[in-house]
Amino acid sequence: MKKWILFVGLAFTLGACSSDSSDNTPTEETMYFPPSDGTNTWETKSVADLGWNQSAVQPLLDYLELKNTKSFIILVNGRIVMEQYFNGHTANSPWYWASAGKTLTATVTGIAQDEGLLNINNKVSDYLGTGWTSAPLAKENLISCKNLLCMNSGLNDALGDDVSPANLQYVADAGTRWAYHNVYVKLQDVVAQTSGQTWSTYFNTKLRDRIGMTGGAWIQSDGLSVYWSTSRNMARFGLLALNKGNWNGTTIVNQSFFNDATTTSQNINLAYGYLWWLNGKASFHLPQTQLQFNGTLIPNAPSDMFAALGKNDQKIYVIPSKKMVVIRMGEVANPDNPTFALSGFDNELWDKISDLYQ
Repeated sequence: MKKWILFVGLAFTLGACSSDSSDNTPTEETMYFPPSDGTNTWETKSVADLGWNQSAVQPLLDYLELKNTKSFIILVNGRIVMEQYFNGHTANSPWYWASAGKTLTATVTGIAQDEGLLNINNKVSDYLGTGWTSAPLAKENLISCKNLLCMNSGLNDALGDDVSPANLQYVADAGTRWAYHNVYVKLQDVVAQTSGQTWSTYFNTKLRDRIGMTGGAWIQSDGLSVYWSTSRNMARFGLLALNKGNWNGTTIVNQSFFNDATTTSQNINLAYGYLWWLNGKASFHLPQTQLQFNGTLIPNAPSDMFAALGKNDQKIYVIPSKKMVVIRMGEVANPDNPTFALSGFDNELWDKISDLYQ
């Protein structure tokens, strides 16, 4: 059985009103941010009020259910347009972000840099000391915090998730090879070391609590910290990303850093920023391969979209041109073809989503 909430008939519009009642010039709707005080209030906008295609709604819902989805949310201008739960999952059920949570680490790294605790251009060993890898010292000292954000540390990505020094082995000089690697998690150690706090405490204080992501937590799994939260909390972070690090007039992470995080970060994988995936680029690389694939990452999605992509199809899609955020949590969509980030499901899903507004 599925439980679903679809906002069709009721809309809350906050567009500015002219003082001249005879002026019928349309005004742009303001961006909405849900309260950060722990309440569950969230304004909605209907499919009909957006002028979207109502007949495309049910095919999308049917497809999501078929593809093992647990939750699905669409925001436009911050307001919930669709909110859907399947298979016993509810608005209060936590679920794991998997590698979609890498973007949380990137954002908090930017916050720590804003506070003067670190500089991403400095080498990791400035903060963690030498010997945090098993690479020769000269090669280890080439690895900057920015290399961890860009996935071009030059360390061996074929040795599994273990990020103990013995498993972090030199393959190429930092900056010369792109490889999807969980060594990024060392940034959490850098933040903890420089702040004098645990990673979770710093994260909660500087990001989670400030945008009302109540109840989420980092859970240790196979030596890695994996974030768990409700789908609405994931949507809050997507809304922060849509607004380039600003939450309802308050800067959480500075816009310059966020712009850098969501543009091409190196010259090997054009579709990768600071732990964010980027659509609309001429080519891309994927985890576990050194092959380059020509063409855009998700052809059916808007070209300006950037995304947090996690194992088993955890998704945050952010589309600035449409002021839209899309959240998907659940089991792997195609069990015969599990992936770590991008999957064929992304393009299939966007075929259905785009039917709503085209």
